[in-house]
Amino acid sequence: MRFAFRGSVFIALSLIFFVLGAFAQLGNSGSIEGVVRDPSGAAIVNATVEIKDPVSGYMRTTNTNSEGAFRFTNVPFNPYHLTVNANGFAPFAQDVQVRSSVPAAVEIALKIATEATKVEVVSGGDLLENDPTFHSDLDRNSFARLPLESASSSVSSLVTLTTPGIAADSNGLFHGLGDHAENSFSVDGQPITDQQSKVFSNQIPSSSIQSLEVISGAPPAEFGDKTSLVIKVTTRSGQGVTTPHGTVTASYGSFGSTTGAFDLAYGGAKWGNFIAVDGLNTGRFLDPPEFSVIHAKGNLEDVFDRVDYQVSDKDTVHLNLGFTRSWFQNPNSYDNLNVDVTGGPDNTLVGPTDQRSKIQTYNIAPTWTRLINTSMVFTLGGFVRHDGYHYYPSENPYADFGPLQSESVAQNRTLTNAGALSYISYVKGIHNVKAGVTYQQTFLTEDDSFGVVNPTLNSPCLDPFGNPVPGFTSQTQCTGSLQPNPNTPNNPSAVAPYFFPALLPYDLTRGGTSYLFHGHTDVKELSLYVQDSITYKNWAFNVGIRGDLYNGISIARQAEPRVGVAYNLKKTNTVLRASYARIMETPFNENLVIASTGCGDPVVNAIATGSQGYPCITTPLKPSWRNEFHVGFQQAFGKYLVVDAEYLWKYTHYGYDFSIFGNTPIFFPVEWHNSKIPGYAIRATVPEFHGFTALVVMSSVAARFFQPQVSGIGVTPAGQGGTGVFRIDHDEKFNQTTHLQYQLPKNLPWIGFNWRYDSGLVAGAVPFGDGVNPFVDVSGLTPDQQFQAGLFCGSFHATPTQGIPGGQCLATKYGSTLISIPAPGTENDDHNPPRIAPRNLFDLAIGQDNLFRGDRYRWSARFTVINIADKVALYNFLSTFSGTHYVTPRTLTGEIAFHF
Repeated sequence: MRFAFRGSVFIALSLIFFVLGAFAQLGNSGSIEGVVRDPSGAAIVNATVEIKDPVSGYMRTTNTNSEGAFRFTNVPFNPYHLTVNANGFAPFAQDVQVRSSVPAAVEIALKIATEATKVEVVSGGDLLENDPTFHSDLDRNSFARLPLESASSSVSSLVTLTTPGIAADSNGLFHGLGDHAENSFSVDGQPITDQQSKVFSNQIPSSSIQSLEVISGAPPAEFGDKTSLVIKVTTRSGQGVTTPHGTVTASYGSFGSTTGAFDLAYGGAKWGNFIAVDGLNTGRFLDPPEFSVIHAKGNLEDVFDRVDYQVSDKDTVHLNLGFTRSWFQNPNSYDNLNVDVTGGPDNTLVGPTDQRSKIQTYNIAPTWTRLINTSMVFTLGGFVRHDGYHYYPSENPYADFGPLQSESVAQNRTLTNAGALSYISYVKGIHNVKAGVTYQQTFLTEDDSFGVVNPTLNSPCLDPFGNPVPGFTSQTQCTGSLQPNPNTPNNPSAVAPYFFPALLPYDLTRGGTSYLFHGHTDVKELSLYVQDSITYKNWAFNVGIRGDLYNGISIARQAEPRVGVAYNLKKTNTVLRASYARIMETPFNENLVIASTGCGDPVVNAIATGSQGYPCITTPLKPSWRNEFHVGFQQAFGKYLVVDAEYLWKYTHYGYDFSIFGNTPIFFPVEWHNSKIPGYAIRATVPEFHGFTALVVMSSVAARFFQPQVSGIGVTPAGQGGTGVFRIDHDEKFNQTTHLQYQLPKNLPWIGFNWRYDSGLVAGAVPFGDGVNPFVDVSGLTPDQQFQAGLFCGSFHATPTQGIPGGQCLATKYGSTLISIPAPGTENDDHNPPRIAPRNLFDLAIGQDNLFRGDRYRWSARFTVINIADKVALYNFLSTFSGTHYVTPRTLTGEIAFHF
């Protein structure tokens, strides 16, 4: 009955929002409109009007109608260089700012052409934005030729390669400016603050994106929750596309990867529809813990549809619809191939492990925009977004037993985010005001099933040496040389191995059954904001305040001022800026219930403490607060280069991270006492120059976290008693991406080249010398884990089946080919932790956009090579969040497309 009621409510909300779509423009774009006249005031027909952003690569062209009027819709917020050309008249140029949904109106009077007339070209000033907020702009025209590493998370790859301050991680995860995953998306104004990596959710297809603006600086008041990076997405529209245009694409590549895609844009002056359909099947869906691919197949299918309709001169409606399904295997290591449960009821080899996942996502987001007058626009919208995550264990539960996993786990988790938003935009004189309210409710349901498959995990009996003995179910059976296990919950001095009587009924190796955990909560949040972008002469100011009221498992209220200032030194083409923001960060929603309440459950508490050896913390996760400061500059060097740089410093009280329940897909959030994140980010752009463009992004961002852990299932032996400082496992000293692109003349091919350098994330529990013992003990790692870490002892290198002999190595002979291990006695969790070894990765794409020089119909071809040198390198090793993963091996992909 409870599920039927919730389903009915959900369907009702979906229908309400769908009906709103019949009356509903969007939050990340505006419009440019105007009239072109001659010196006498008469309309000029068929004049060519072009708008261009030389930094992002955005460009559109239209012609004036019989009344001399023109209109560009769905224009991303940015400054543009507008030019007008008409036969017999002098060329006209003007800069136009689009920073609001209020239409930017221009009146253009052309002069009669003279011999002295010159066409105005882009200048250095056109490369600058006098904006207090550091951000990166990217249009489809510029990113369409990027070699992207991941077909199943192409949006993540795109943001990682083009935005400074991002540490690249496995499985489409990216860490923005020192935070674990404090990133949010704003898709045509719809807020999406839940994680979008491919082990949590399904991303929107990159084929649906027209442009991106990635905010890395102090965010304006309209953005909240997770704001280390705010990724504003403007999707593609069919409005004004009076002749249908589309593309049919197919590709084939390494690992048996095949893709098929179709998109179509069609519309009129007042309506439009854009639809994109994509499919992927691959033998390497997730990044595995081995460089060789084992058990990593997956597929993905998605549909995106956008509908626009101008009901009247004042009313516009917009509707986004999306559905995505992904299915994939959880990759195996060599340790998962022949699982040994000796001591269990079968007492045999039962592998290989066969764990799989399925994610289904759908989204409905209508918006209605009302033009009140020439200075004011009212917007009302709604959204329903649903993720259903299903995890399936091996058919034989004992096959799930491994070095990191002691339980067989199944999960059925759903996240439904429904809400409404409304705001007013007002543009007058020097002011650009936006005031709005957003209400959203997130329904979380977690159904988990787990049973112990490690025969020595919860043993009531110990041998004379203190080792757990499998097979016994009661301490009364511990006779002879066996002794009862004293490490029970009521023993304050207990140490591993533990014995929890409450766990015996759920120990599959001792005749038990699986335990079912059910958790549910509704997270309600109301956000109100008002902000004003003020432009006065060479000055620009952003001032605003936001209020968030959060009501979930915990409750928080906070007022959050935001302020920024920029000054344009026009003589030198320089912009100086500074900004401050107060942020209330909300907890991650993924597995929030078990993370916040699981330690109060005796069975979850026993499994967490017994298998991970860490204490449970019963305090639920609560919103944190952050103060962040930014200073930076932007400098144009003529019309050939613009450099944008930012220094940042963030202090967060209650800093978030993720941990993992054993080696299962139950990733849960945890919270530390505080974090300090300093760093810098730099972006350099070369606009198109005779077919050549370049982009360089680089950064150095620290991620220093301070114990104790204050909430979430325990992840460190110190637990609540720790007081140390450590670098979290996504801290990286330096990374950079260089993208070079060249279009050969005379319809010849184009070339795109990427160079990505990463100094390496902080590694997990890799052994190192303490400076006292002459030997390094590696016996805690299996041979395969030693092989994954690239460990060697002298001339001996670990293999998947043979570890370092005796499990010990002289510190003077010990090292790794894949991890930078501190010298003996120098390791420090804050200042000198083990790190993944630095790596250089090179990617290449070569294409031809018009193979047969067609006009209305075109064929294109593309060949992409990822990791040209076939570099063997790690993303991470035994990370507390995601374990061990290798980067993509050399991957070749051929693509052909038909454009109409």
